[in-house]
Amino acid sequence: MIKSYIKIAIRNLKRNISISLINVCGLALGIATCLLISLYITDELSFDRFNKQSDRIVRVVFKGKVKGGDIKEAHVMPPVASTMKAELSDVEETARLRMGGVPLFQIGNQVFHDANLAYVDASFFKIFTLPLLKGDPLTALAEPNTAIISETMANKYFNTSDVIGKELPIKGNGTILKITGVMKNIPENSHFNFDIFTSIDALEDARSTSWMTSEYYTYALLKKDVTVKQVETKLATLFDKHVGPQFMAGFGMSYEDYKKTGNKIGLYLQPLTDIHLHSDFVYDLSPSGNIRYLYIFGVIGIFMLLIATINFMNLSTASGSKRFKEVGVRKVLGAGKQKLLIQFFTEGILTTYIALLLAIGIVFLALPLFNHFSGKSLEIGQLSFITTIPLLLGFGLLIGLFSSSYPALYLSSFNPIMILRNRFNVSGNSLGLRSGLVIFQFIVSVGLIFSTVVVSRQLDYMRHIKLGYDKENVVIIQSWPLGVNEKAFAERLTQDSRVLNVSHSSYLPAGATYNNNFFIYPKEIPNQWVKTLRYDVDEQYIPTMGMKLKEGRNFSTTYGNDSLSVVINETAAKNLGWKDNIIGRTLTDKDNKVLQVIGVVEDFHFKPLHETIAPLVMVLNDQAGNLIIKTKATDMEKLLATIKQYYHAYPSDLPFDYSFLDDRYNQTYQSELKTGQLLTIFASLTIFVACLGLLGLAIFTTHQRKKEIGIRKVIGASVPDIARMLSFEFIRLVVIAIIIASPIAWWMMHMWLEDFAYRIDIQWWMFAITGLLAVVIALFTVSSQAIRAAVANPVNSLKDE
Repeated sequence: MIKSYIKIAIRNLKRNISISLINVCGLALGIATCLLISLYITDELSFDRFNKQSDRIVRVVFKGKVKGGDIKEAHVMPPVASTMKAELSDVEETARLRMGGVPLFQIGNQVFHDANLAYVDASFFKIFTLPLLKGDPLTALAEPNTAIISETMANKYFNTSDVIGKELPIKGNGTILKITGVMKNIPENSHFNFDIFTSIDALEDARSTSWMTSEYYTYALLKKDVTVKQVETKLATLFDKHVGPQFMAGFGMSYEDYKKTGNKIGLYLQPLTDIHLHSDFVYDLSPSGNIRYLYIFGVIGIFMLLIATINFMNLSTASGSKRFKEVGVRKVLGAGKQKLLIQFFTEGILTTYIALLLAIGIVFLALPLFNHFSGKSLEIGQLSFITTIPLLLGFGLLIGLFSSSYPALYLSSFNPIMILRNRFNVSGNSLGLRSGLVIFQFIVSVGLIFSTVVVSRQLDYMRHIKLGYDKENVVIIQSWPLGVNEKAFAERLTQDSRVLNVSHSSYLPAGATYNNNFFIYPKEIPNQWVKTLRYDVDEQYIPTMGMKLKEGRNFSTTYGNDSLSVVINETAAKNLGWKDNIIGRTLTDKDNKVLQVIGVVEDFHFKPLHETIAPLVMVLNDQAGNLIIKTKATDMEKLLATIKQYYHAYPSDLPFDYSFLDDRYNQTYQSELKTGQLLTIFASLTIFVACLGLLGLAIFTTHQRKKEIGIRKVIGASVPDIARMLSFEFIRLVVIAIIIASPIAWWMMHMWLEDFAYRIDIQWWMFAITGLLAVVIALFTVSSQAIRAAVANPVNSLKDE
């Protein structure tokens, strides 16, 4: 019997092939989109959860409110870890990590520069789940200059993972690391990724008792059943106890007096599993995610699935309404209501499962492209098949039953004589419900169109905002590998007519850069501390970057020694309370150096546009590291080829490496750019599927009004009149959706824009464009069906009575 039902179902699908394809493809797209979004969200939520003790691991961070801006730093002072373990009974274990950069390793005649190194305490492997393939994790880093290397790097450097006892010489400083362990590669969903861990005991600074310096990422394993709040309360007391005695020597005032001026600083705890999605700290170990984007994509996934399901039901209902006579004939031939129910339900479930199979195929095909746009390396295997497969099968069954419920229950209840004589009416409530569902679909679609417009405008605003410096045609070259030849290389560049300026500095206003806190106060007012950032620059930095001096002068060799001179930005002057006569004033830093202000540079954006411009101090410190090259807008490829020749004229262990400042700037907003791209894709898919729903309602409505259209044509209605009449009814639904969606979309995007200190204003024309686009899309969707109904021969519509 079941075989018979399936055969009839397949025949019906083939008979209505166009509707069946639309039905299946629409639902498949909805399911596929939801699966892709589920993969993305699952990956984002999985960060650091591979650690078996992740629910008890916290990171100690430094936060505070001071004049000049908030302090939010991911690393803390050297003695914090040992002090917490000694004085806080709720802490089971602590460990520190300090970044070691990417050193040069010389193995035989080969030099490698591709391994991220970190210094850690031996207890690090007691806290984190980082399995060792070889070696003992509890003793591997017990001695200085011992190291644990990843499996990938071991095979790359030595062509084998059996490397216990082998040496890793660091070129340039004479350090030789002895390999005492080989670990599995750290999972990608970790907030830190290092290739080599070495003992922190080799660092003299690691034994410092100073609470005035930082740079140590500190983790604690809390005892079971201990809350973060409990430990934070005790941590505040511990911080005051140890910072107080050192504060006077470091800042020239007591810690109590410092707090009385409104400043507030301290140590706080951040759960390990919150680091990726809930972190806004500077100096973090990796780019953070954003929990808001997960909410946005999650809602899109749910709405997409709802829209696809609604479409499926609408189209199934529309095609079912054409089967009145089939139902009548079946009932006359003896088919009972139960058999009709089973038949319709079988067709609905079969169609749904076909859509499910197609959806899985779409996911497999689309995953590489989705990974490209999202910056992920997602795999279908990341979904838990134990829960996903039953969920999909149950979903298919549910949607199949719902979609076929109207033709199954409604049509099978009619008297066959009434059906064959066409004496029946379609419920107005049923049509109203379908209209309401289409309105809901377009509320979602209009919201996504509006969101895409706003996101696009904000991204465009960030690309073209006046930054206060010129990021175009600026090349950044990693020049430190040249050593003593770096200055000669720079001098050679200045002689090229295509090069306008060359500056030595590792401090850049865009992308990954160096920066550090710099506490200063006016010499005459010691209690007016201001937190600033410090840039170490040379005489050519300001002209190379295209910055403008508001008053005073730049650093210059013609004025003698400018090592105790500073150039500040406008915000620093404002925070210091200086309105005029700024040039010549003096500042004192926490090391009691007296610095004279020689210039004020106009404010420029050296932080992401999420934050307001902060106080900045520039000091003269010609250091090796990077060369910043301002070039003419000529053939950049030829110029880079020439610079590469200059570079290779000097001995170097590393190949020529460069980047562009504007690329670094764009990299700062990769999260927003990816979000904008994904939002555009999802909005397009949602609109497409919503249009299928509109098409379904158009098919249903024109079929029900077939005789009315025929009568109208007989009494003189023209094709444009009828097409306009049918189209207007659908456009009316879209207009209602626009009216409802507009305030909701405005509120959502207003909340998103609140993340940016510098942002666009939401303007009326954005709503106009969104509404016009929605109407045009809807009109294009229904016009073909409306025209088709209008040009049909009225005789064919009226003779079937």
